[in-house]
Amino acid sequence: QVHLVESGGGLVQAGGSLRLSCAASGRTISTYTMGWFRQAPGKEREFVVVISWGGRTTYADSVRGRFTISRDNAKNTMYLNMNSLKPEDTAVYYCAASISYRGTYYPNDFEFWGQGTQVTVSS
Repeated sequence: QVHLVESGGGLVQAGGSLRLSCAASGRTISTYTMGWFRQAPGKEREFVVVISWGGRTTYADSVRGRFTISRDNAKNTMYLNMNSLKPEDTAVYYCAASISYRGTYYPNDFEFWGQGTQVTVSS
């Protein structure tokens, strides 16, 4: 069982930056595929970015070039650096982990989830 806790969310003006962290406990995440999803009010949870255990990354078109995912397996932590934030990035951001990742971008491909952290971007 992997327990995930996100932090780093907050309120930022458009064009600003935030860094989200996802601290894992219970098991080492070095062999897990990790990802970030987000959910805005009234919308479905959507894929943001995934990073494989080997470091390969895939980004949603909406964030490519602005967001950067990274992982520090020694600290059992994953990060999401978000730059050039836009009001449409406002959402609750969730980190997720999968030991049996099938290569999709759907939430149900991830077995473990954090509680989420709110990111609000004002215009």
